[in-house]
Amino acid sequence: MRVTFLGTGTSHGIPSIGCQCRVCCSPDPRDVRTRCAVAIQCGERTLVIDTPPEFRQQAIRSHLTRIDALLMTHAHADHIFGLDDVRRNNDMQRGVLPVHATTRTLADLARVFHYVFAPGQIGGGVPRLAVAPIEGERFTAAGIEVEAILVWHGRLPVTGFRIGRFAYVTDVSAIPPASLRRLRGLHTLVLSALRPAPHPTHFTLAQALAVVDDLAPERAYFVHMTHQVAHAETEATFPPGVRLAYDGLILTLTD
Repeated sequence: MRVTFLGTGTSHGIPSIGCQCRVCCSPDPRDVRTRCAVAIQCGERTLVIDTPPEFRQQAIRSHLTRIDALLMTHAHADHIFGLDDVRRNNDMQRGVLPVHATTRTLADLARVFHYVFAPGQIGGGVPRLAVAPIEGERFTAAGIEVEAILVWHGRLPVTGFRIGRFAYVTDVSAIPPASLRRLRGLHTLVLSALRPAPHPTHFTLAQALAVVDDLAPERAYFVHMTHQVAHAETEATFPPGVRLAYDGLILTLTD
């Protein structure tokens, strides 16, 4: 399995508009963070989790030329506003692209992207998508076995995903006990960790570290960081096996 971090930043992105803070002006390329998404390659098949506003640029930068299925965590703008860009994949692959999400998230996508999902649309380029509602805890995407894991983003349910011993959990402020049990035994956990200060709908760095300590994956990578998190100095405070992810980072995982 090959995991590419397409984006690792929070909803504003880094640098943030109009900000002159030391992270937004940092010379460290790891402090430049587009909105969160990952591409997961298993053999010849590639799954993409979320399509943020920069998705086109992310795909070009990471040489992402094929997508076999989309997995959507939830329908906030920073996770879905690049959805229209996948019509290029329709053209290249000459086919329809399945979108796996909960019924709630699919309904939100149909509302936001009415021109894509409403019947009888005429004119312009429209992504060709096949909705694939996630029903239950396990499903198959492009022939790959995936687990859907419920977490909470404030009062909003968000879907985390586990494939084998890899899991991706973003936009989270609470993980139910049943979901924690399903996140044990991991080789690699990707988990959002917003900033040092408390937030009503996101884990802080300390809260994310506590989850890692509890779950004890072999290694963990944090994503969805704000400009309050400087890559080098923050990572230097972490225990062994815990890192900050950054845009363009590639992991090669073996079972």
